[in-house]
Amino acid sequence: MKSYQLIHKLVDLVHQMEEENHGREISLGDFTGFLLNTVGDNSGSSVNAESRFGDNDSHALEIAYQLDNNIARLFVLMSRYAKSYIKKALDGTPLQTAEDFTALATLLTHTHLSKSELIAHNLQEKTSGTEVIRRLVASGLVRQWDDVKDKRSKHIAITNEGKELLYQVFVDMNHVGKMITGKLTIAEKFTLQYLLQKLENFHLEHYEKKTIMTKADLREFAVSI
Repeated sequence: MKSYQLIHKLVDLVHQMEEENHGREISLGDFTGFLLNTVGDNSGSSVNAESRFGDNDSHALEIAYQLDNNIARLFVLMSRYAKSYIKKALDGTPLQTAEDFTALATLLTHTHLSKSELIAHNLQEKTSGTEVIRRLVASGLVRQWDDVKDKRSKHIAITNEGKELLYQVFVDMNHVGKMITGKLTIAEKFTLQYLLQKLENFHLEHYEKKTIMTKADLREFAVSI
């Protein structure tokens, strides 16, 4: 949407609000509340413009721009941008993926963990989590040993080499953090952090309690929200 078109829409909305308020002078705060309640309809749809989408199927666009769906779509895009930046930050190191980094960083804050504990902390499936640990052990960044009480269980801990590498990587990962938050103001960053933490608390509870195991579970809980 061209900037002048957006300005024209805003002027129309101001005029609409003035009519609804019978010409009473309105403040910026009044208009902000009015705008938030006007941009989306009762179904949670919002007007947006996405260069990736064509205009071949208007019904599909309505579904995509439904508020919850659009937020979820943006989350997916943000995760892909983040992975791209992280991959560049890890270039030239033994760490191959973001999961390698987060696993090693988690171990830095513990004296040791069992393999299953680390995989759970990293929100991974057992197979992919085990592969991450295998790579870290093979690179000498992590050491592992048998549990004294349960030979089937293994404990792992970060090595001095792992600590040294991690603190080197932290420098470039700080750049990743800056890129991900872009040009948000400090106030916007605090707001975003608050909202993301609220979502993290919600999802972590479901993850730890394993409440969403099937498509039926997903539908049941989604409907109940």
